[in-house]
Amino acid sequence: MIHMYNHSELRRWNNGEHQVQLDIPGRAVPMGYCDGTDEDEAELRNLAEEEGVDNLPIEKRLLKTGRQIWTLGLGQSDDDDDDDDE
Repeated sequence: MIHMYNHSELRRWNNGEHQVQLDIPGRAVPMGYCDGTDEDEAELRNLAEEEGVDNLPIEKRLLKTGRQIWTLGLGQSDDDDDDDDE
């Protein structure tokens, strides 16, 4: 189940109750949190399709704590800019 960001859910993340934080590039706060199940991923893809996004890219990073950060959508990292300097 996707839990949209609010102060209560942030507190639950900070207490280790959520396993995954859902980030969107360029947003200052997370979109929300989930447990990282296949059902959660399917729900995210369905939400994206409702918004007109097909084939939602999800980048998954494992933290030292064992929890994860999922970045949804296409973001541009600093490494992508290296070719512009040449």
